[in-house]
Parts: sequence; structure tokens; C-alpha cells
Amino acid sequence: MSIYTRLIRAPAQSFFLFGMRGVGKSTWIRGALPDALVIDLLDERLYRDLLADPSLFPEMLGECAAGDWVVVDEVQRLPELLNEVHRLIEDRRLRFALLGSSARKLKAAGTNLLAGRALRRMMYPMTAWELGEDFDLERVLRFGSLPLVWASAAPDETLEAYGELYLREEIRAEALVRNLPGFVRFLPVAALMNGSVVNVSGLAREAGVARATVHGYLEILEDTLLAYRLPAFETRMRVRERKHPKLYWVDPGVVRAVKRQFGVPVAEERGPLLESWAGATLRAHAQGGELFDEMYYWSPHRSQAEVDFLLRRGSEFLAIEVKAASRYHSGLLRGLRALDGLDGLGRRLLVYTGARSFRSTDGIDVWPARRFALETAAGALWPR
Repeated sequence: MSIYTRLIRAPAQSFFLFGMRGVGKSTWIRGALPDALVIDLLDERLYRDLLADPSLFPEMLGECAAGDWVVVDEVQRLPELLNEVHRLIEDRRLRFALLGSSARKLKAAGTNLLAGRALRRMMYPMTAWELGEDFDLERVLRFGSLPLVWASAAPDETLEAYGELYLREEIRAEALVRNLPGFVRFLPVAALMNGSVVNVSGLAREAGVARATVHGYLEILEDTLLAYRLPAFETRMRVRERKHPKLYWVDPGVVRAVKRQFGVPVAEERGPLLESWAGATLRAHAQGGELFDEMYYWSPHRSQAEVDFLLRRGSEFLAIEVKAASRYHSGLLRGLRALDGLDGLGRRLLVYTGARSFRSTDGIDVWPARRFALETAAGALWPR
């Protein structure tokens, strides 16, 4: 496998780095901070020692001087260590890189994530910019772009194992749910809803659990960074609009693995998979704070007109519709045209799987998926 340059850059001060399992946090940190002392909480003996006596932690850092870096990998396993980290930042001026695949236990423990003394960064599956010439949209839609899957000679088997790893390491080992069978039933149902408006009652019925339980399960998906809920936008354009959020999984390969689908994506899969890839691309490039302030979707109630992503930056808006069609026709612009009266709307953009870029007669830009990804990476998504 090629060595890919990742989007993330190590800040000058202490930081949290969150990302789903297998996204490449540990590999990246070894290259970014090669001289750092590494405390790996996946080491069971080390974990048990610190669990029994967290005061051992500063002793392990005895030779570190002010300004030195210390990496704590899988920090969510021992939230109590953050008290020591806080003190060591203040008293000894050490710098910490705190890596985790979930913020759930940190939040549950009532920690304040170091009260601003550590920045927060996210790592996503590899983007088109990171993959460069190796980027292959069809491969991404089928297998996703987690580094361990991308590097595998048998990506379907690796994805199948990933699903088992998630349940074993993230859910069962961390005791995130009391009813593991219910959560196991919930996962493939939630995967089928990728790109759809969240229907809590339907999820509860299909998984055989209570509505309140489903709310908790959705939070677990978000806290373990596999999925997110995209809120609906209310335009006040005198149309009745949907108000419930949509559910998007972050990696197309993972959502397919949860559904146990490993073959070439069928037609009905492609649209939601392409949308989830586009959403993850936008989120991955948004960490600098300039791409957008908020991201929504927009859809009038009982209408086929919809806009998948509506970005707000200050008082400006940018509308993006994502279609898996490889051939352009004017019907693909229905949602973008319906949003024409929104105040502050700058660019309207259709992303599709065809090869030609152009502008429609009413000013809507039409871009291939690759161009969308690279323009987003270059900071050129908004009109100048």
C-alpha cells in the first residue's frame, strides 16, 4: 500500500484526536510525533495497572521535560487519566496527543475534555485528496476507504472482520449497551436507513426494542463516530418542510459490512452510498473552519424535491445535490431549482457520476464526483 499524506496536522498544543476504529490514528501519530512517549491503553497489562492506580501515570512520564509530547492511545478506556493529564499540562507544561475511537465514556464520566486546554481534531476515512491518483469512486462505494480495508488483499473479508471487531472491542468491551442482542438487531436496520430521514418508531419496531432505547443506540453510533445525524433546514419560504434529521454513516464500506453486502453495489444502494461519501468528504475538509459553519439538508414535506446538503457560512448558503446518475438530465436539478428563492444562496451544485462539467441555463453548476472532491479539498467549493 502507498503511504498516503493525511489531511490532519499536529497542532502546537495538546489535542484530542477522535476517529472511528481503523481510520489510521495510531499510524499517523507515529509519523507526526516520532519522538513522543506512547502510552497504549490497548496493552492490557498497562491498562490494568493504570485502572488499579491512576497515580502511576505521572511516574511513567518521569523523564519527560516541558514541551515534550506524550501520546495516550485509546484514552476513552480510562477517562480518569484526564485529571492527571490536566495537572501535567499545568504543572509540567507537557503536551499530550489523546487518541480515541469514542468520546462516549469521556462524556459519561463527566469530564470537561480539559476545559479548552486541548484542541479537538477528527480523522475520517481517506478522502479523494488523500488517495490522489489511487482514488477510485467505485471501489470507495463498494469497500469504503478505511486504511486497513484499502490496504487489504481481501477487503470484503476485512470489512466482515471489522464489524465483529466493532462489536467486540467498542461495544461489548466498553460496556456501552446493556442489551447487546438488541443493539446487534438494531445495527443492520440502521444501516438500511443510511441517507434516510430518521424514523425512530420504525427502528424500534424492526429491532424489537423501545423507542427510548433507539435514541440511545443512535447516540452510540455517533459517539463511536460511525454515523451522524444531519439536521433539516427550515427556509421560511412558505412551504411545509421536513424537520426530522437524516442518518448518514461515515464510511460506505462499513455500512455495507453491517448489512453483510460485499458485492458490487446494486442500483438502489448507490444513491445513499454516494451521498454518505459526499457528506464525509465535506466534514473531513471542514476542520479548518472555513468550509462551512453549519451543514443541513432541505426537503419540502411530501415532495420529491430535495437538497442533500445545504451549507451555511455566515449569511451565505451553498446547496449541493448528489445523484448516482452517470448521465445528466434536467430532472436531476428539481431540488436545487425549488430552493432558488432562498436568501443568501450563492452556488447551486449538482454532483453526479458522469465525466462532464458544465453549467445549466439557469446557473446550476454540474460537476463529476471527483471534481467535487478535489474542489472541496482546494477550498474552491464556494463561488469567488
